[in-house]
Amino acid sequence: MANILDSIIANKRREVEAMARLGGEIPAAVSSRPTVSMKQALTDSPTGIIAEFKRRSPSKGEIHPLALPSDVIPAYEKAGATACSVLTDTVYFGGALTDLAQARCRASLPLLRKDFIVDRRQIAEARFYGADAILLIAAALTRPEVEDLTGYAHSLGLEVLFEIHNAAELDRFTPEVDMVGVNNRDLRTFATDPQLSATVARELPDGVVKVAESGLSTMNEVRQLREAGFRGFLIGETFMRNADPGKALSEFLKS
Repeated sequence: MANILDSIIANKRREVEAMARLGGEIPAAVSSRPTVSMKQALTDSPTGIIAEFKRRSPSKGEIHPLALPSDVIPAYEKAGATACSVLTDTVYFGGALTDLAQARCRASLPLLRKDFIVDRRQIAEARFYGADAILLIAAALTRPEVEDLTGYAHSLGLEVLFEIHNAAELDRFTPEVDMVGVNNRDLRTFATDPQLSATVARELPDGVVKVAESGLSTMNEVRQLREAGFRGFLIGETFMRNADPGKALSEFLKS
């Protein structure tokens, strides 16, 4: 399944182009709701779990196809999640912006819009539908694009999680981003290497809030990464494969 990322990004740019044709200028109306700092929540949390809501993935197929954010997100919050990530890509992950809106209505913890963002319109959407932070993927963007989209996100009160898959992608890093995530899943092949985060951690800038993403399945892995300087741990499939993702998170934290 080589070059999955290229296919996803190409489709995302087509979606954005269609959005631009239908909607013209970037919508000015955004939510007046005060945002919640995901960066601060991770810094203060003893666990730093970013529990993810997703129904499927290109590599694993259906994970929890009938899951509802109105059920899962409050259960995550009750179980002790520090923040939640909501997949909003429809074609490849079975998500929607309405999932983000439902999550916002049912939870007070920070919400990350997890999507493949390539345009300011998507950031305005994220703010309108209830996100507190957005994801920018280094492999999908140039450094000028990262700088522009980060600045725009900040102008709307949103934080930025900047995601890399190897140290070489730090050439697109800008100090203005709020958090740096190391994705243990290669988005071109979707293969995972749980040790990648620890390896890349040594190359990350001092003082940045570090987030480990994907492929984590035990609290022991989380503890080891905390010792390596990570403060956030984005975990989805480990919880979402269970009939009750909130209960799965609760048991995970106790292990």
